[in-house]
Amino acid sequence: TISRLILAVVLFGLMSAGSYTAALVTFIVAASTDWVDGYWARKYGQVTQLGRILDPFADKMIICGTFIYLAAAPQLPDGTPASGVVAWMATVILARELAVTALRSFIEQHGGDFSAKWAGKWKMVFQCLAAGFSIGKLQWFDAATRSYGADLPTWVTSGLNVTLWAALALTIYSGLEYIWVSVKVLKQMDA
Repeated sequence: TISRLILAVVLFGLMSAGSYTAALVTFIVAASTDWVDGYWARKYGQVTQLGRILDPFADKMIICGTFIYLAAAPQLPDGTPASGVVAWMATVILARELAVTALRSFIEQHGGDFSAKWAGKWKMVFQCLAAGFSIGKLQWFDAATRSYGADLPTWVTSGLNVTLWAALALTIYSGLEYIWVSVKVLKQMDA
């Protein structure tokens, strides 16, 4: 988890510098440490209260920070970010993450269970894939001409479109799912 926080800072520095190949590698390593961290903690029974706090924080820092950087990427002549991620998309992702964090904190403070749902896990997978494709696409962007190189593979653009829209749909769905669970828990607490 700590390495993921450090890698997030490195990732943001690389993206700021326009070093997108190094940023992509750093993002892949950082995202992979989330899976390794969770696997290790469950396999060896090392789930701790600190880990339950820091792990989602690290996830949110990487995902929200990356999508904010992608929305602020250099622009094409039509004014859209070369990354393919526009500001409203980053806002949807950020709003969902903040809302779920607030709900989780409130419910768990009152003794409720707010464990991760499968939709939330798939949301994270597709957010990571979309971010990876987006950072990857920026490798072909030439800021001087504000265009992509002729060798930009079509599968990169197609992969970005599919994973980004799936990530947004799952982000909204999982956010609504957590709100629904919270409403049910709050009703039980009032009864």
